[in-house]
Amino acid sequence: MISAVIIDDEPHCIERLLYVAHNYCQTSLNIIGTAGTVEKGLQLIGDLKPQLVFLDIEIHELTGFDLLQQYPVIPFQVVFTTAYQQYAIKAFKFSAVDYLLKPVDPDELVETIKRVGERIDMVSQAGKIDMLFQNIKQLNQPAPRIAVPTMNGLEFINIKDIIRCQSDGNYTTIFLIGKKEIMVAKTLKEFESVLSDHHFFRIHNSHLVNLAFIKSYQKGKGGSVLLEDKTELEVSSRRKDDFLLKLGSINFR
Repeated sequence: MISAVIIDDEPHCIERLLYVAHNYCQTSLNIIGTAGTVEKGLQLIGDLKPQLVFLDIEIHELTGFDLLQQYPVIPFQVVFTTAYQQYAIKAFKFSAVDYLLKPVDPDELVETIKRVGERIDMVSQAGKIDMLFQNIKQLNQPAPRIAVPTMNGLEFINIKDIIRCQSDGNYTTIFLIGKKEIMVAKTLKEFESVLSDHHFFRIHNSHLVNLAFIKSYQKGKGGSVLLEDKTELEVSSRRKDDFLLKLGSINFR
């Protein structure tokens, strides 16, 4: 089901779209919020992270385009809603999936949601395929290593053997396969900067995990992960969306 918000300064237009969505798209579309201004719309999108935004062209003294220009990369699908056909051409220049003329027609909404769903699936699949290509590429390269300082000098560790890293103030404990642990006088942030390009993700202020060792994800406010070594770790709620996108598993939302 596609999560969506409506941004429109006309309450009767919001009510019309809510009515049509509830009666004709109840199994494919979930309207999770509405806003009547660009400012409230930006806040709503930031709070709820919808997959789709129904965006009115004219919103008081501003336009829907003013809202979109706040994003270097638009992180959601857009369907423009307008009473003026001439705006449709401009809407497509912003890569809108489609546009709906007011008052919203049920058949047009059903077809539009179908197209949006297909596009969302394509984006998700593209992310998974990209990760697959990256993994295959790494298989053909020597295993990368990092050097960590110890009391006796340096120890070289294969990155693929690191299950997770845990913060302990200005120290970090590295957990390796074979139940080996190494405490290093470096912050977790330093390890994050080195390992983030090797499929590691900081799921919490205290935890940096190797995505290859994640066995399962449990839903919740932030959720939690179970690793192959049977360690269960909490996922920070503010990092949840980015984490699931990194996994290529946005259906967990």
